[in-house]
Amino acid sequence: MASTEDKAVDKENVSNWKDSIYNPRTGELLGRTASSWGLILLFYLIFYCFLAGMFALTMWVMLLTLDEYTPKYRDRVPHPGLVIRPNSVDIWVNISDPEKYKTAYVKPLESFLESYNDTEQEKNKLCFSGEYFEQEDNKMEKEACQFKRSLLSSCSGLSDTTFGYGEGQPCVLLKMNRIIGLKPRGEPYINCTAKRNVVQMSYFPTEGRFDKMYFPYYGKKAHGNYVQPLVAVKLLVSPEDYGTEMTIECRVDGSDIRNNDDRDKFLGRVTFRVKVFK
Repeated sequence: MASTEDKAVDKENVSNWKDSIYNPRTGELLGRTASSWGLILLFYLIFYCFLAGMFALTMWVMLLTLDEYTPKYRDRVPHPGLVIRPNSVDIWVNISDPEKYKTAYVKPLESFLESYNDTEQEKNKLCFSGEYFEQEDNKMEKEACQFKRSLLSSCSGLSDTTFGYGEGQPCVLLKMNRIIGLKPRGEPYINCTAKRNVVQMSYFPTEGRFDKMYFPYYGKKAHGNYVQPLVAVKLLVSPEDYGTEMTIECRVDGSDIRNNDDRDKFLGRVTFRVKVFK
């Protein structure tokens, strides 16, 4: 059994341990009095308020150097990518299943082209073809040139509401990504080729050209009504090619837009696969 002396030592140790947390004789909590804790908390409150103020001041000064209409640095994206609509690189069309191809391709195309409706585009300016539409810098709200979906002819969804998918000759729409200030040299146009197959194609507008009047782009805030020019490619798939997978590559040719970068296969070009069957 423990001796009386050992019990006294244990009791003293317990008392010392409790006093290290809170000492009722001195009023200390964790070795500090209330005034000491108050001074420490006041110091850290002032310190962190100072840091927050410095951060806010730094952000405010940085924001003063930015232009809300034009990004400060634009050198990392000098060339646009090429985008396909419908948004799929594998287009499988079963002309015997209209519900499926309408859901997968026709409805997304119709939704995408809503901003190109004549009623919307008539709000924009009728520009001169073949000329850059450059506008004064002091004019904050820029005008946009008209691009009516009717320019896409049989791929507009107006005369053929299935965009060619119902007859096994699907249309795809191509557009370049928006880059502020881009003015492509030459006459940019879309050139599509089929790998390992021979597929006839039709381009809309004529020759698949991107007219200069849709350049330059001035940014989302300044160019609120701007829509990218489109090129529609109608694949004239013959019944003999039904069931055959066709790989199509489309490029932007005729200008200084880069389309041969091995590190980025969507820079100035896009590759997709098409299969039509019954």
